[in-house]
Amino acid sequence: QERTTEIMGEYEFILNEKLVRIPEPDRSAESESRKRWDSLAKPLDGLGRFEEMIVQLAGIQRTVDVETTPRAAVVMCGDHGVVCEHVTQTGSVVTTSVARAISENASTVNVLAKAVSADVFAVDLGMNRDEEVPGLLDCSVGRGTQNIAKGPAMSRENACQAILEGMNVAASLASKGYRMLAAGEMGIGNTTAASAIMAVISDVDPALVTGRGAGLSDGLYSHKIEIVRQAVLVNRPDRSDPLDILSKLGGYEIAGMVGLYIGGALTGTAIVIDGLTSSVSALIAKRLCPDAGEYMLAAHTGREPASSEIMRLLEKKPVMDASMALGEATGAVLLFPLLDATLELYRKGGTFEQIHVEPYERYQQP
Repeated sequence: QERTTEIMGEYEFILNEKLVRIPEPDRSAESESRKRWDSLAKPLDGLGRFEEMIVQLAGIQRTVDVETTPRAAVVMCGDHGVVCEHVTQTGSVVTTSVARAISENASTVNVLAKAVSADVFAVDLGMNRDEEVPGLLDCSVGRGTQNIAKGPAMSRENACQAILEGMNVAASLASKGYRMLAAGEMGIGNTTAASAIMAVISDVDPALVTGRGAGLSDGLYSHKIEIVRQAVLVNRPDRSDPLDILSKLGGYEIAGMVGLYIGGALTGTAIVIDGLTSSVSALIAKRLCPDAGEYMLAAHTGREPASSEIMRLLEKKPVMDASMALGEATGAVLLFPLLDATLELYRKGGTFEQIHVEPYERYQQP
């Protein structure tokens, strides 16, 4: 049931105003891109989903002359109160440590991003920190969420504010010329939050969608499942209301990624989905604004048990199945060189006309 403007908070009202402004991708550019693929001297749809992604980028960028650069990984960072329930191997202090490493160009994603010619930005959406972290983009809405096993993670207004901050990050990077962004995260405890969100959205027992995160013993894994069950039971979120689910069970970095996806749609910037927490954020974004899904690209299916189901709900078909469980947008940035190679063929491949061969005839649309 829609909330009236009289009971909306300021940030929710602003968010709803922006959601209706998302443009449809350019269908004529998509059509011309398909024609270019079909003109190349190869079997029709021979590169499968890679061809589909280039066509999708043509619609997003509103031109048949697709670009995959410049690009960046955006790592949203936030802490989770549920960590006090011993659902992780490490404490929340690790969130700040890794965020600092990313800002200092020393974390896992930085190494991979350098190899694939992508920049990296770390963003504080809700870390529980006292120290300054040079290079960290401060968009903080709060100092970590509350313990979802005891009550809501955050207020509805704070969730909307964090979404808007993520949208602002997307807009800022688009204004600097970035064509593609990888949506990553860093937040100890966020797979617990993401699993709780998926249990509600899928209406299934948490055991079916809760994984081991960064790695748990059998005992701690069973305990994590029970905490997810408790979080769902205590908060009783409304399955039909994405903001209610997000505010009661999510995290500030999850909300920030929701905003990044929506902001990408608003600015014509392709956003690449990463692992569990990134893909749960994409699902919330699509539930808030179905049109935002057309601006998302799925890189890979992760190791967490909910990964395949999330992609089904997103109506996405990832091009990699590498059993990754790392986060930080690491899986998403690995899509970039695959798209680069595909784009080289799209731009430079020989045509049927050039090699004097009769083109294949299309009998079935992709």
